[in-house]
Amino acid sequence: MKLNLISSFALAATAAGFGADIQAAETKSVTLQDCLQMALEKNLDIRIQRLGPEISRAALWGSYGAYEPVLGAGASYDSSTQAGGYDSQNRPYGTAQTSTERFDLGINGLLPTGLTYNMGTSFGDSYGSREVTLGDFSIARVPFENTGGGLSFSFTQPLLKNFWIDSPRLNIALNRKNLESSQLTLRNQIITTVTTVEVAYYELIAARETIGAAQIGLQLAEQLLRENQKRVEVGVLAPLDEKESQSQVAASRATLLGAQNAYETQQNQVKSLLDDQFALWQNIDLTPAEPLAAEPETFSLQDSWSKGITLRPDLQQAKIDLEQRHITLKYQKNQLFPQLDLTGSYAQGGSGKEFSDAMYVTREGTYPRYSFGAVLSIPLGGNRQARSSVRSSKAQIEQSLLRLKKLEQDVMVQISDAIAHARTSYQQVKATEEAVAFAVDALQAEQKKLENGKSTSFQVLQLQRTLTQRRYENIRARADYNSALARLAQAEGSTLERRHINLEIR
Repeated sequence: MKLNLISSFALAATAAGFGADIQAAETKSVTLQDCLQMALEKNLDIRIQRLGPEISRAALWGSYGAYEPVLGAGASYDSSTQAGGYDSQNRPYGTAQTSTERFDLGINGLLPTGLTYNMGTSFGDSYGSREVTLGDFSIARVPFENTGGGLSFSFTQPLLKNFWIDSPRLNIALNRKNLESSQLTLRNQIITTVTTVEVAYYELIAARETIGAAQIGLQLAEQLLRENQKRVEVGVLAPLDEKESQSQVAASRATLLGAQNAYETQQNQVKSLLDDQFALWQNIDLTPAEPLAAEPETFSLQDSWSKGITLRPDLQQAKIDLEQRHITLKYQKNQLFPQLDLTGSYAQGGSGKEFSDAMYVTREGTYPRYSFGAVLSIPLGGNRQARSSVRSSKAQIEQSLLRLKKLEQDVMVQISDAIAHARTSYQQVKATEEAVAFAVDALQAEQKKLENGKSTSFQVLQLQRTLTQRRYENIRARADYNSALARLAQAEGSTLERRHINLEIR
């Protein structure tokens, strides 16, 4: 009961003493949940990583562009004039003027089976006039016009190399995995930030309670100084004892100032985690609304290991990296095959004096043309590059498997250490609580002895310092225990579940 009364008095003293120094600031009382909510919305580290999935999603979306058809269209005009002269048999020929108009339209692209296709239509109209000569004399100009063109379709389908997987399909598969990995990176950053905010909040409460403990230590020292001054005045105490009390008061005041500075520094630490505009918090006194409680927890090493193997983002990323290497190996194995392509084409052509004549003949399908066949290409040097790539990928997969196994082992060690630290921290909380209670009793007993002339001021000062130190140790133990629970959840990867944070990545 005495301990509880003294603790309550410490909080009151803190509000009256330290609060007076910052009375001009706006006081904002926050719970841990408030801090977590603000951090999730505005923490800069989270906002930076939140863009990662968006970037990866854009890359994945862009990789499907390999299957977008490409439309090509063209129009051209060509004009030429040929001079007259004599042929090889010394026969004269006249000048000729030719104009050509050409129109082309086509679509080409790639299908997910690796098939490349090309569909198009092309028509050209050539017209002009030729000079008819008789001897060296021109006697007439004869006009001419001819239109030709048609429709065509051709394709190439790989049957061995690039059939199961080719470069576009490889990029799509890898980008899908990159998207999953970026989502896990965001999850890991949120876990890290939540843990950091949680630990910083506990440290803020501890700093506030440290001020209370330092305030009580100062008041006890001041009370003993007043009593010693009275004893010196009546001649029952040596002046040296008064000097010792004055020294203790000065030391306690310095400790209180240090505690107040630590509290302000810790406030800045918390504020920097909660918002992306630190300057807006400069005139706000951030006050924790919760006590630094130490609730007992039940620990299960096997359950924690199971959570760690299942939930740890870095482990999941290592597995995704392994999957990506298997995808790459699949592609590289397919590159070992010779190039065997099935090819085919079909076309319809037509001609006439006008465009309409050529199009009509093409539409009638009177003059079809088609072909099909296969093309085989075999590297004569044994395809060294592809074989080397396969060997390298297999070695990298084996390396990644070993890294994954080591990471799993490291996670188990981290969890085991975190549980041991949490258990020890809770035991320290109970031990320091007892130490505070014993120190309070010892000080009260020594004060009574001093009042009865059976003790000295020096002994009382020693016990005052011991009591203040025990209070500091208890505050530290409670802060460490709560931080240990937060870091255990981080080691398990269960921070979001523990804090009931539902993460939805869109």
